[in-house]
Amino acid sequence: MKLDILAFGVHPDDVELSCAGTLMVEINNGKKVGVIDLTRGELGTRGTAETRKQEAAVAAAIMGLHVRENLGMRDGFFKNDEEHQLQIIQKIRQYKPEIVICNALEDRHPDHGRSSKLVSDAAFLSGLRKIETAQDGVAQEAWRPKYVFHYIQDRYAEPDFIFDISSVFERKVESIKAYGTQFSNAGVNPNDAEPQTYISTPAYFDTIISRHKMFGKRIGVEYGEGFITEKRIGIRTFDALIKIST
Repeated sequence: MKLDILAFGVHPDDVELSCAGTLMVEINNGKKVGVIDLTRGELGTRGTAETRKQEAAVAAAIMGLHVRENLGMRDGFFKNDEEHQLQIIQKIRQYKPEIVICNALEDRHPDHGRSSKLVSDAAFLSGLRKIETAQDGVAQEAWRPKYVFHYIQDRYAEPDFIFDISSVFERKVESIKAYGTQFSNAGVNPNDAEPQTYISTPAYFDTIISRHKMFGKRIGVEYGEGFITEKRIGIRTFDALIKIST
């Protein structure tokens, strides 16, 4: 299956927190969309690799993804090296996305920035025909996405553009809440005996909603998701520009 958009998250739930709304809007627009998680999130304080896998499957169904895979890289210890780049290259060549979306360039969690660079480097290298890869024993053709965009995660970054997600925001919230091991605590669920973490408090969830409200306000809509571009976006007609105003 050829995809229009392929989003990468280093941990299951990164995509849901950062760009699920954009993916759902584009799916509603008829685009083929997939997600690849690099790790199983096995080092997370709460939950397990298995529970994260189950939660990711539920979230994928909520978003209506056409594809979701996990590459099983080592949480916290993967590297931006040839071995890991080739894994990403194989997936880019398999799905041939026009657009790749990946983690923040720099963030609180060191995995985020490292995976961002890994995916970005692999997206470029994927276009070099002398790098040889194969799928099921069949040689793959070189493929380079037209754009690589980075979503904004924990730390604020000034977006290069903001995507209106107002029409799907409630479903985005539902996809995040699919990760019940990550976003609940004893103050919300009396049966939750796991340690409270930075992201498990209701206050953290409130900041997610506030961030999207803030981005939305800046383009005159209710909710938005912000992105950073690696290169300028070119247009052939002013019809490509949609003015959103209050």
